[in-house]
Amino acid sequence: MSAPDALVIGAGPAGAGAAIGLARAGAKTLLLERSRETGDALCGGFLSWRSLARLEALGIDAQALGGQTVRRVRLFAGTRSSETMLPEAAMGVSRWRLDSALQAAAVRAGAGLERGVHATGLDDGTVQTRDGAKLNAPSIFLAAGKHGFRGFAREPAAWQRDDPVMGLRLRLPPGASLDRLVGDAVELHLFDRGYAGLVRQEDGSTNLCLAVHKSRLDAVGGAPEALLRRLGEQNARLGERLIFADWSAAIDAIGHVPYGWRSGVTTPGLFRLGDQAGVIPSLAGEGMGIALASADAAVAAWRHGGANAAPEYQARLAARMTRPFALANLIWRIGESRRSAAPMVAIAGLAPPLVRWMSRTTRLPGD
Repeated sequence: MSAPDALVIGAGPAGAGAAIGLARAGAKTLLLERSRETGDALCGGFLSWRSLARLEALGIDAQALGGQTVRRVRLFAGTRSSETMLPEAAMGVSRWRLDSALQAAAVRAGAGLERGVHATGLDDGTVQTRDGAKLNAPSIFLAAGKHGFRGFAREPAAWQRDDPVMGLRLRLPPGASLDRLVGDAVELHLFDRGYAGLVRQEDGSTNLCLAVHKSRLDAVGGAPEALLRRLGEQNARLGERLIFADWSAAIDAIGHVPYGWRSGVTTPGLFRLGDQAGVIPSLAGEGMGIALASADAAVAAWRHGGANAAPEYQARLAARMTRPFALANLIWRIGESRRSAAPMVAIAGLAPPLVRWMSRTTRLPGD
């Protein structure tokens, strides 16, 4: 490929989605991915109805992903529980399956894909890589996910800094008993200083993701398995699910996730996408929605105004994120408090329309 018109850093949903749109628009596009093989990222096993529609617009047949249909949301806190139908059907699918489909679509659209390229910095339109190479393009699309990127600090809110948030993930193996427990629901288990989300995926396994403050991990000596076992003992419904855990399996972890952070600032030529633009609390289930929507908006802005359109795009995206982030942050703060989580779940059981309204309002609106 000759010198590209656009470099995309990161081949997750945001980066691959942008690469598809850019290549379709006629741009010479190079997609850079640090991993040599497509992995199963820790975050992002839930696709809302809006995310599924955005995938269809990118030419990805949602049904072909083979994910598990999700029709309801189930909440637990202490002895309280509630269950509500979602506004529309959603899907549970692994990041390996989703990312593979999007990357293949990007290549079919004409984008180049280079793996094992670890971008470490940006300087005046130049991407620097770990092996010392320098790559140039008039437009750069930064979609490095939750990984920190040198020179682009993402500071969490002040209340998180003394006790930062960690992400953990354990895959529960397929089984008929667990299928009956979880069924066609996405579950949120709320507890002191954290929450856990469960959703079944395309191979019948169940993805268990947690966002917990570091103090919870420190209290059990820093061992993720010990923390999960403790949470299972303290939260009966979560414990019922953890009975099926294969404790020999790896527990994935990522530190200091800046949930609630967002920014509307960038420079000409640099489009920040997905978690590099804003990190919504994961209990909202809108991380993949923001990744795909930001890719679509960035490509539309680039087509209209080229590299110079980046600052306006970033400001508009940040404005669109205001209401979903505000509501997701509020629900998160209530849900991880031992005083307020159970009353919130009780109210959810009495007022299903309120839960559906929250489900809609935490989606990223159209531009």
